[in-house]
Amino acid sequence: MIKYLLKCNNCSYEFDSWFSTSNEYNRLKKLKLLNCDTCGSDKIEKSLMSPNLTNTKKNITSEKNLKSKELKKTLKEYQKFIKKNFEFVGDNFAYEARSIHYSKRKTKKGIYGNASLKDVKELKDEGIETEMMPWIDDKEN
Repeated sequence: MIKYLLKCNNCSYEFDSWFSTSNEYNRLKKLKLLNCDTCGSDKIEKSLMSPNLTNTKKNITSEKNLKSKELKKTLKEYQKFIKKNFEFVGDNFAYEARSIHYSKRKTKKGIYGNASLKDVKELKDEGIETEMMPWIDDKEN
């Protein structure tokens, strides 16, 4: 998308408009589909427009911080749910997962705990359903 500052040659009214490409602007102008909102004239020209770079970096940083906070909040909600509804098995996760899978024993709760990437891959290769998620320490904000 490209944004142009447009100016009416009839009444000097200026306005911004977005186009998918610069060729799209040319196509619409040729078809006389660009009109002034004020006087209705089709005598529209594009003006030079400087990009707004000063706020861009700040906006991107603010947006990233907001998304990061939202992600942390969501992860903490998942963690709260997991702690409430699953049994923590610590570093014995791979062993406990295999015990449940191969003995076909029923458990009242699912399990969660710590496992290496290698352990998780091996569990998946054995057909044991396993998911990983980032875990945020309770001390983190």
